[in-house]
Amino acid sequence: MKILFIGDIVGSVGREMVQHHLPLLKSKYALDFVVANGENAAHGKGITRRIYNQLISYGIDSMTMGNHTFAKNDLFNFIDEAHRMVRPLNLNPNDVGKGVRIFRVKGLNVAVVNLCGEVFMHDVIESPFQSMERILNETSADLYLVDLHAEATSEKIAFTYAFSGRVQVVVGTHTHVQTADERIVNGTAAISDLGMCGAYTSVLGRDVKEIVTRFTTDEKTRYTIAEGPGMFCGAIVEIDEQTRQAISIKRIQIRPQGEECVIL
Repeated sequence: MKILFIGDIVGSVGREMVQHHLPLLKSKYALDFVVANGENAAHGKGITRRIYNQLISYGIDSMTMGNHTFAKNDLFNFIDEAHRMVRPLNLNPNDVGKGVRIFRVKGLNVAVVNLCGEVFMHDVIESPFQSMERILNETSADLYLVDLHAEATSEKIAFTYAFSGRVQVVVGTHTHVQTADERIVNGTAAISDLGMCGAYTSVLGRDVKEIVTRFTTDEKTRYTIAEGPGMFCGAIVEIDEQTRQAISIKRIQIRPQGEECVIL
């Protein structure tokens, strides 16, 4: 089974990158399932019904979220109808949506899990370690795919070792910078951060001039998303359906024309 994980989709440029590259990647790698993080899809914060439906139409099978899940009030109008969305289980408010969803893929029950880390994050009501233990005790599935939306690489790496051999995949999201530490640990594929889909010339997807101004002056700035040529980041994991262990993980980073294009 081949599964593509797509890093944080940031604004309209990120959505355009998914629309353009996802069909090509599906064809090239014969993908069976696609998971994407959509928490920054609507102008960098949150998601709307229109954008959720748009991204699903591009071929995303499951959409995870993060600390900006509830940034747009429109989400409350459709989250319980969004059957492909998985919001962080341990993030307040936790009485709407689902933190775990089961999908049927190639005859197997695949659980997509979304959790938030505790370090430097807000509104987290339970340790992701405790949440994951509870999920494993209460949820029956053949495969467990975890998006740990967290700031600290140490927390994400520790989580991988804590649950290695018990879940098939742990991918980190949130920092928007792809890490080069993809690995297989006791049959668990892991990477600290998938990176982002968004404007290449940006600061984590946001306008460079605005962010530099924010760091160097007292001027208040808006939340302006960068425009221009985009990049696409993610990873492909292959899982042995018989042993139910991950056997490979490959980073994908596609940069704009004129920049080095890396598909590892």
